[in-house]
Amino acid sequence: MNTQSMSNSPPDTLASFNRNRRTLGIAGIISIILFLYLANSYGWRQGALFLVGLAAGVFLYHAAFGFTAAWREVVTTGHSGGLRAQMVMLGATVLVFTPLIALGEFGGINLRGSVAPINVAVVCGAFLFGLGMQLGGGCASGTLYTAGGGNTRMLVTLAAFIAGSVIGTWHWSMWQDVPGFAPFALSQNFGVIPGILISLILFAMVWFVAAAHERRRHGSVRSFWKTELTQSWLRGPWPLIAGALALAGVNIATLLLAGRPWGVTSAFALWGGKVAERLSIDVTAWAYWQRPGPLSSLDQSIFIDITSVMNIGIMLGAMLAAALASKFAPSFKLPLRSLLAAVIGGLLLGYGARIAFGCNIGAYFSGIGSTSLHGWLWFAAAFAGSSLGTRIRPLFGLA
Repeated sequence: MNTQSMSNSPPDTLASFNRNRRTLGIAGIISIILFLYLANSYGWRQGALFLVGLAAGVFLYHAAFGFTAAWREVVTTGHSGGLRAQMVMLGATVLVFTPLIALGEFGGINLRGSVAPINVAVVCGAFLFGLGMQLGGGCASGTLYTAGGGNTRMLVTLAAFIAGSVIGTWHWSMWQDVPGFAPFALSQNFGVIPGILISLILFAMVWFVAAAHERRRHGSVRSFWKTELTQSWLRGPWPLIAGALALAGVNIATLLLAGRPWGVTSAFALWGGKVAERLSIDVTAWAYWQRPGPLSSLDQSIFIDITSVMNIGIMLGAMLAAALASKFAPSFKLPLRSLLAAVIGGLLLGYGARIAFGCNIGAYFSGIGSTSLHGWLWFAAAFAGSSLGTRIRPLFGLA
């Protein structure tokens, strides 16, 4: 596409071209400046983590790799390509994560997995998160990349997500002594090889159950290896398998650079906590913020926080991808019921993530990737919540 050909195009097409070109330039300049600032002020690792987030935004957008739509498809149509692609993503992650975490150190960085208790808080929080996914229109990573890609409704979900996260930190202490069991990681209790093998068996079970469900409803199973690649790898769209493997790479890179797996929602709590302080709300009186890590983060720049830096990268990466695909087209005409669902969904997402030790990335992806059983419990409870959310979406005028 060139300017000469665009000069003879309809006004709307020309306006879209100019808007996407401006967006590409603005997002590109901001990304370069922010990378240089982070690398110079906070070290090359922080700059590298921003680039990992930037890449994640591109991957998520071009592969349209979300968890919300994939789970909804299983319930509404029976198609399981998205869920099966997630099993590939998890399998690739476990194969690399498990020996690295067992090693304990790489390149001078101590490595740890995402392992958490198996308790009622995980069940309740994940169920609320799953319900919120369908009402809000996205999961944690999905909210970031769709908002960055120009979906204005998802900005409402993101704002409510942040507010729900703050409420979750307020109630955090209430959920610490609920019934449950101590953290349990397959690789820690059975060894590296058995932990990997058990995980792969579980992934295969989910794969075959999902495929059997799809075959029963449609007579065949739709492949996720191919897509109608009408443009290019730079502009998208990508096949689901490409997104699955790319996101496994993002999580592995995060582990090696940050010393722990990828997470998303702790940054939302931090952003909301900083806003609450500006509104004269003393969040430091809450138990969540009295811990050394969260307390120190309140007094520091968000650019020191790894999760914040990666989240900003995801949004900018999605903005770049949307502009490259000529799809950055924000619309502010939003139905009232849809906005109400975005607010309710966002609040549930934020609250659920805080009490359930994370979201679809921190608990499901990184938890299962670390062979932690709490990740599987989170998956089951969140899928149940998502199934309920799918069925009540029509009440809010959502397809």
